[in-house]
Amino acid sequence: MGERLLLRALRSGKSRTVILRGKKLQCIPQTLAKLSLLRVLDLRDNLISHLGPGFSSLTQLAVLNLGNNIFREVPKELKCLKSLQILHLFGNKITTISPEVFDGLDNLILLNLNNNKLACLPPQVCRLKNLKFMSLNYNQLASIPRELCSLKKLSELHVLHNQLTALPEEIRFLTNLGKLILARNQIKELPDGLCRLRKLKILDLAGNQIHVFPSAMQELQLQELYCEENPLLQKRPLYATQIEEVWTLKEITARFIMDQLDENDSVIKNSIKYYPEARNMLSQGKECPVCGKHFLSIWLECVYFQTPNQNMKISKNANCLPIKTLLCSYTCFKNRGPGIYGIV
Repeated sequence: MGERLLLRALRSGKSRTVILRGKKLQCIPQTLAKLSLLRVLDLRDNLISHLGPGFSSLTQLAVLNLGNNIFREVPKELKCLKSLQILHLFGNKITTISPEVFDGLDNLILLNLNNNKLACLPPQVCRLKNLKFMSLNYNQLASIPRELCSLKKLSELHVLHNQLTALPEEIRFLTNLGKLILARNQIKELPDGLCRLRKLKILDLAGNQIHVFPSAMQELQLQELYCEENPLLQKRPLYATQIEEVWTLKEITARFIMDQLDENDSVIKNSIKYYPEARNMLSQGKECPVCGKHFLSIWLECVYFQTPNQNMKISKNANCLPIKTLLCSYTCFKNRGPGIYGIV
């Protein structure tokens, strides 16, 4: 049946779309390689496990659907498809991706790898410079490679139902990300870098292990936030535990310098220009919300509860969002306002 459809396409000489969905194909028909002008190829719902060598001749192909077949790895022949923009590989048995696959997919915009058995992504995913939509739902990913965060054009990332425990701090570089789906993972803490995604509008964190949100969470301009089935902190008094009780010489020096810089001390401002390592270290400093003084790495972790924006669509359990805040000392903890609670 598949061969007859292809012969019909060959006779026309200018066929740009071939749909062979659900034809029980076990291999790619050889005559397919002769359709050099082919733009759209749908081979979904078959029994294909590999692509033949002639497949690489389809250099004009823009849309390829290989969903619901029996591939165990992403076919290496795909790297020859220089015009490919949309690639569906959902519902296969893919466990690995060869790094070389990404070499020729410069024009890829959409990649769908849902419902596979991927445990990791190769760092070479960063070569998909034009990728805008990536879906990795229902896999076995334990982490997101930081290299993925260099995909500047990525606007949607779906990683539903995986095994993520954390996100890379480099996620802040996904500056065009508008939709991030992380539901049903094992994430315990969100990185501060997430709060720097100014275009993020939809964030789904349902079914994770999150207790408290990052301190800069209120800077996000979200339209939708889903966080049900997380052990979010409730609004009740707790105790604060200090990470370290004795200040190090590094901490004392850093606090002094940051306070002087805050007061526009010209001598220190001019001097610090010549010490890039010290400048980088001081850039990680934090400001105490109680006394306004700066500190580097010794703090008490506390929480305050923020009422979400009324225009934002949000989970029913999130009437007050627990937001992390850091105090510089027990003295400030004792002098804190009534809205700040300690965390054990």
